[in-house]
Amino acid sequence: MKLYIDGDALPNILKPILLRAIDKSNLETFVVSNKKISIGSSKNINYIIVDAGADEADNHIVEMLDQGDLVITADIPLADRVISKNANAIDHRGERYNKDNIKQYLAIRNLMESIRDSGEITKGPKPFGTKDAQYFANALNGFLQSLK
Repeated sequence: MKLYIDGDALPNILKPILLRAIDKSNLETFVVSNKKISIGSSKNINYIIVDAGADEADNHIVEMLDQGDLVITADIPLADRVISKNANAIDHRGERYNKDNIKQYLAIRNLMESIRDSGEITKGPKPFGTKDAQYFANALNGFLQSLK
């Protein structure tokens, strides 16, 4: 299994959590973004910078992805593409996307986008905090433990 990190919107608070997990699990990792992003130095991490563009990093991740791999992303359309390739996805707040829930998340995301496009002002996500990082760390650890 390989780990792919959608690096463009990765909260800084998750970087040390990811670095520890990558090194502890000796997990081949690819951080894909359209600008230089660093989560730390490790022999297990490969940094890939793609061309600027809305879905360039997403497209690159999906091209490289194999069944059973894990993607860390808050991008719901990317998570949907990941799940359709029989791979795994966890968001920054520790939500594990799967075949049972991804379409619901995608429908809600699309509905909110439609509401915003019509000129309505919506709230947006709550600020990312330490509890979110803890939920993420627990979800990642649980996933990695399930592989053993």
